[in-house]
Amino acid sequence: MTSGKNEKTSILIIYTGGTIGMVQRPETGTLAPVKFEQILKEVPELNKFNYNIQTVVFNPVLDSSNMNPAVWVKIALTIKKNYNSFDGFVILHGTDTMAYTASALSYMFENLDKPIILTGSQLPIGTIRTDGKENLITSMEIAAYKENGKSKVPEVCIYFDFRLYRGNRTVKRDSEQFSAFHSVNYPALAVAGVDIRFSSEFIYIPGNKGILKVNTKFDDNVVILKMFPGISEKVFSSILNIPGLKGIILETFGSGNVPTVNWLINCIKKAIKKGIVVLNITQCEGGRVIMGQYETSLELLNAGVVSGKDMTSEAAVTKLMFLLGQGLNNSEIKMYLNKSLRGEISE
Repeated sequence: MTSGKNEKTSILIIYTGGTIGMVQRPETGTLAPVKFEQILKEVPELNKFNYNIQTVVFNPVLDSSNMNPAVWVKIALTIKKNYNSFDGFVILHGTDTMAYTASALSYMFENLDKPIILTGSQLPIGTIRTDGKENLITSMEIAAYKENGKSKVPEVCIYFDFRLYRGNRTVKRDSEQFSAFHSVNYPALAVAGVDIRFSSEFIYIPGNKGILKVNTKFDDNVVILKMFPGISEKVFSSILNIPGLKGIILETFGSGNVPTVNWLINCIKKAIKKGIVVLNITQCEGGRVIMGQYETSLELLNAGVVSGKDMTSEAAVTKLMFLLGQGLNNSEIKMYLNKSLRGEISE
């Protein structure tokens, strides 16, 4: 294993906001952003890297709850503008919607051959027990790491609590533990201990590399509809009849099941007939949708519902928004939903 540290390595830090850059306001007790220079002051270890470290600070900085497609595009265009000048990119981001941003960015970057690492913290960088220092330092090292002159992890990833995950396979699982994220259906790409141990067999390396393309169009006329026992026809039908709706992510039970009641299937059939794309994903943390395994999902399959296989909710909603924004017809959208674009599903 050869280290990626050398004098020519350049890393761009993009600070969007989040807990890592917060301080507690004494008058209210709430957390509010600080200037990015204070973060660098709190992590002097970064100066020990022989990297050229540059920063971009969003104005205003955002709590991740305020993230949206426009901000995803801003992040992507910032990277595109600086792509040829840096070896890797580290995005400091709030944890609440980090998995959504990572998933969205993964679809936006076609022919990516450099690391884009999202990280943050559960405690502000200025607190004594913060997890932010380690997360930032190791993210920088991974973003800079090369073998044989090429980036070791040319993917959009999330690094948190000693583990590197593929971004579009990751979900936030805990609001209190330092191990805030996990990836049930896909292994970690690296584990940081005394050494950073990469699992090379799980890292996506582009074969016939083409020119980098950054696709920035999204269509947010989508909804996630979670099934629950006792959901009423009135509620279900009203959601499917939202004006302008183009896509529905149906969060179903187990391996893709819904109640076998006529009104529910009829509502879905009417929606699909109107041109609405319906994608079926499981509510379970692990496993996958297997359409037709049970009678309760066979009707969905026959109605034209698309299987989301083992996609996370975050990967599913951002993928549907992305595909709807590309000017594709419904047949093409359904084809790409079933196809792994950036390793978001197991085929």
